[in-house]
Amino acid sequence: MSTVGGELLGLPGVQVRSGGDAPRLPEEITGQSWMVSDATTGEVLAARNAHWELPPASTLKMLFADTVLPKFPKGAVHRVSPEELADIGDGSSMVGIKEHLDYRVEDLWRGVFLRSGNDAVHVLSHMNGGIAATVREMQAKADDLQADDTHVVSPDGYDQPGQVSSAYDLTLFAREGLRNADFRSYCATKTAKFPGDVDAKTRKRDAFEIQNTDRLLTGAWGMTPYPGLIGVKNGFTSNAGNTFTGAAEKNGHTLIVTVMHPEPVHPNQVYLETGRLLDWGFAALGKVTPVGSLVAPRSGEGTDASPTPSQTGQQARPGTGKDDGQGNGTDDGTEAVQAGSTDGVSSGWVAAGIGAVLVVGGWGLARGRARSRRRSAWAAAAASAGTVGTTGSTALGASRTSRTTGGPGVSGAPGVSGGERGGSTAVGGRRRRRLPIGRRR
Repeated sequence: MSTVGGELLGLPGVQVRSGGDAPRLPEEITGQSWMVSDATTGEVLAARNAHWELPPASTLKMLFADTVLPKFPKGAVHRVSPEELADIGDGSSMVGIKEHLDYRVEDLWRGVFLRSGNDAVHVLSHMNGGIAATVREMQAKADDLQADDTHVVSPDGYDQPGQVSSAYDLTLFAREGLRNADFRSYCATKTAKFPGDVDAKTRKRDAFEIQNTDRLLTGAWGMTPYPGLIGVKNGFTSNAGNTFTGAAEKNGHTLIVTVMHPEPVHPNQVYLETGRLLDWGFAALGKVTPVGSLVAPRSGEGTDASPTPSQTGQQARPGTGKDDGQGNGTDDGTEAVQAGSTDGVSSGWVAAGIGAVLVVGGWGLARGRARSRRRSAWAAAAASAGTVGTTGSTALGASRTSRTTGGPGVSGAPGVSGGERGGSTAVGGRRRRRLPIGRRR
């Protein structure tokens, strides 16, 4: 495994260096890979398999936002074309974007962060010059952040052979994003109004409420919101399982916890484990010796490592907040309710969450050549066998899925963290082939 951030982070298993009065790590942490970090100091407090390469699901949208978010004014308006909504993967989570209608850039980003909308990601990617161009820029951004475990194939995190990241890299993406005020605002937003369809009679445009799929933020599906939580992003596919990166503030420190693929013993397992690790992290501050550190970008600062949008991409225009008479107005009364920050964190939220009634349902050349050979072999094995026989990894078959769209009051399906699924209306689908859940190096 990689040793970026320290030698201990390259070792398998749990890494922690506790002092005499340090709290014990919580029991029943089942994530195949996890990490607890202090974003304020850059110290990694504890980790398990921090550099294991696993499918990231929609947590990869943090890297997408790091790459594309700074490029377009949030008040700019974009009219969606049919081509921008083509080729979205079956079973994708959708916020409900309609072709031939106008959307503010900030609405598109709410679709990304709150509903994990792959339709919003595709529209923004086309604005940025296309899917392929955006993937290249995301890979360049990951390289600059020293996220060397990450290989980007799709901008939305949709399962693709060879697409992997790690708990360490996802933490870097979250830390980078939280430096951006708009990123922080979007990922902390609990609910918002999203532009809907046009009334055929009045030609007025309606709006519907969307809710963040991050249950640790909203308290949906039986969870109790974690005090001080400020985001960041969750994800789910049948291949990746549940993935989540969460950040919370207390006493001048911001902790980031990433958990990848916990055992599905509880519908809220990834959130419960994240909360337990946050509790431990705040209690352990100043009492444990760090096992590693969050590295700085290769560029020397957290700056955008990608070019400006391609001139071939359709450009957004400044927003006016007016209706154009064709039902394309953007003055939709959009509102957003954000999470607040608190200095008091109680561990009682975990018991409350468990006891609730739940509804279950390029690269550096020398490094690049070696990794290219590994990825090619890995992808070939995925196509032929559909499994990877590595210790500690399980190949999960994909079930039949269907494309879904967001709608009023939708907050995700029970038993699913809302990363790739969620929404209200199934409009078709197909069986997806099995993909390997991950690999180690």
